[in-house]
Amino acid sequence: MKKIMGCLKKAVESYSMIEEGDVIGVGLSGGKDSMILLHALTLYQNFSPVKYQIKALSLTMGFDDFDLSPVADYCRAQGIEHIIEETNIGKVVFDERKEKHPCGMCSRMKRGRLSKVCASHDIDKLALGHHGDDAIESLLMSMFYESRIRTFKPVSFMDRSSITVIRPLIYAFESDVTHALTQVNLPIVKNPCHVDKHTKREYVKRLLNNLAEDNPHIKERLLHSLENKKQLEIWK
Repeated sequence: MKKIMGCLKKAVESYSMIEEGDVIGVGLSGGKDSMILLHALTLYQNFSPVKYQIKALSLTMGFDDFDLSPVADYCRAQGIEHIIEETNIGKVVFDERKEKHPCGMCSRMKRGRLSKVCASHDIDKLALGHHGDDAIESLLMSMFYESRIRTFKPVSFMDRSSITVIRPLIYAFESDVTHALTQVNLPIVKNPCHVDKHTKREYVKRLLNNLAEDNPHIKERLLHSLENKKQLEIWK
């Protein structure tokens, strides 16, 4: 957890993610990224220069085999308020819309629903478990499939809901999260999505990991390039 905590502290300080009196809702799917984020933000409360509250937010997604009880038990044991919002997002995406590439729509629907939950529970900021790998993969997917250069920001303000989204794990990588899980006892809920591990993102993830075998620092360099404030050089 030491690496995770160092990355979280750097992100919080670099982007002023947390302010005095913030009520932070952590999007908690029960996967490894969101569980590590919740645990790390709880630990960070012990030495943070500002005081803040944490609430855990989970969406049921409408999948029959999605069991959030281990997550609920964990939150109860840790004294963390856990808000579970009933949704049919999974059924809308797969059964009604029959999306061939469902990830984008699913992500937007989840973020929109979580922002509404935040607004109705006096939550200022929504913390998501996206890490450095996610940022790089989103960048490459945008370039490969949309002919655009974009990815998500460490901090972004959603105008419609007036909720600020923060991503405190932006400087950590998936390998850091996986290693941290060997050091702490956290319940992990299996992803119930029908296309888990069979998406464009998974393809890009494998591609990046293959590239990293020849260039071990490629992910760090790609992530650092996203922070470069200089204008892009355009071919003429």
